[in-house]
Amino acid sequence: MRIRCAILDDYQQVAIKMADWSSITEKVEVVSFSQHFNDENELVESIRDAEIVIVMRERTPFGATLFEKLPKLKLLITSGMRNASIDLVAASAHGVAVCGTASSSEPPTELTWALILNLARQIMKENDSLRSNGLWQSTVGTDLYGKRLGLLGLGKIGGRMATIAKAFGMDVIAWSKNLTKEQTDKLGVQLASSKEELLETSDYISIHLVLSDRTRGLISEKELQLMKSTAYLVNTSRSAIVDQQALIKALQENWIAGAGLDVFDMEPLPMDHPFRILPNVLATPHLGYVSERNYTTYYLEAIEDIQAYLDGGVIRSLL
Repeated sequence: MRIRCAILDDYQQVAIKMADWSSITEKVEVVSFSQHFNDENELVESIRDAEIVIVMRERTPFGATLFEKLPKLKLLITSGMRNASIDLVAASAHGVAVCGTASSSEPPTELTWALILNLARQIMKENDSLRSNGLWQSTVGTDLYGKRLGLLGLGKIGGRMATIAKAFGMDVIAWSKNLTKEQTDKLGVQLASSKEELLETSDYISIHLVLSDRTRGLISEKELQLMKSTAYLVNTSRSAIVDQQALIKALQENWIAGAGLDVFDMEPLPMDHPFRILPNVLATPHLGYVSERNYTTYYLEAIEDIQAYLDGGVIRSLL
């Protein structure tokens, strides 16, 4: 009898197509779910017989109560090698192995620039106007050349952002709690003396930090009020780094020019959420990592994780 593997949140229904599952299907029945389960009991009912579950990033949290309700679960695989929505202590306590996959930093970098360029030149508004036979040119775009990009975080993605910004002729400044001048000098970036200096002087601010107790709520109402009224905030990292209610207020009252957002406190975003209708928000449905290259890597390596499990081993363990 084959064991069951459930793939969750396969929104685009591409998981089975992105890799060759034939190497494991003799022993494993693979079932994909394209719908998101908001109700935990409904989720449990759908996957209670699964010995293996594959999750896409942090779309479906796995907390202690969920592990308790899934006694047959033995292997949980996440795309990427970090997933803050999985309770690793609970997984270990319930004897569940947690494995990951590789993930490329280029796709989220590219999406971040897509948001910045779109905001700067009002591409969505102009495209909508063109398609609806509206005004021929209704906006005057802002420039990137000569403007300042403020990077909150200068890790792998932040470093790529800095290199591209310089190619546009932008001035780049960066800050994070433990960032050093040695690190910024390597990239030809200015080290901000404080978070406040970065916020006060930047024309575009992009967040590239890992969510932790230290970064949660890092940008609150006080910080948003420091930004220029002409500045844009872009967040493709984690929503909780920015106080969401404060950001909504800042956008409603035009403290800043606008925001480009790819991450949200609740996903999918509720239908009546202000981010869906605010005119100075450019929002995408968490597409940062969603690319052919990443998806292929995720599912190919998920199959490798499963094969190792079938052979009695564990690879790419997060525990």
